[in-house]
Amino acid sequence: MTETAMTWFDVPDAVRQRVLARCGVEHPHDDFDPKRTALIVVDLQNAFMDDEVGHAVCPMARDIVPNVNRLAAAVRASGGGVFWIKNTIDERSQREWSHVQDMLTPRSRDRRLMAMVEGSKGHELWPELDVRPEDEIVRKYRFSAFLPGTCELPYRLRARGFDTVLITGTVTNVCCESSARDAMMSNFKTIMVSDANAALSMEEHNASLTAFYAIFGDVMDTDYVIRRLTRNS
Repeated sequence: MTETAMTWFDVPDAVRQRVLARCGVEHPHDDFDPKRTALIVVDLQNAFMDDEVGHAVCPMARDIVPNVNRLAAAVRASGGGVFWIKNTIDERSQREWSHVQDMLTPRSRDRRLMAMVEGSKGHELWPELDVRPEDEIVRKYRFSAFLPGTCELPYRLRARGFDTVLITGTVTNVCCESSARDAMMSNFKTIMVSDANAALSMEEHNASLTAFYAIFGDVMDTDYVIRRLTRNS
């Protein structure tokens, strides 16, 4: 029987069967090399987690912190790297990505700016995250951390020889899925970790993971990833 990795993710059977037919296996990235694997933690900042300073708080994001910390420890122990991504607004991003500002009400625009600007409390990583000195912190200026010219992440990953990324963080169907799709199309083996991503609802969470799993990459849960890190080492 195929070992499953679908907790926190109710994958439709029709989608699972399509993946099996196309890839021949349920998990096309099951054989990833731990030493060439990076954990990408997207936007687990106060702006998305702290009710007092946040502009777009996702309560579920607080629930995934223990799994993210477990993954970080396992990835480090197996020779991989950990990258903490900080969504950031600066003058250039406001100028070059003005459309996203124009979509917001003045109040929403001001709250977003105050929460995401460098040096603000909202910009800081959530304090319960286990960030270590050997980890890297990378700023991104769009939803995706892999959009060319807007984030250093893909260049840093390639400089260290990583070819596989584990996508975690918030929000599943916005910055995480955007990053995951761009990572796949930048030729990284891409795995979204089902119970280490968070959305505003389970319906949005599941829809995002289903769309990604159907064609773009793999979806596994935390326990499954950790078992593979140990086995593949």
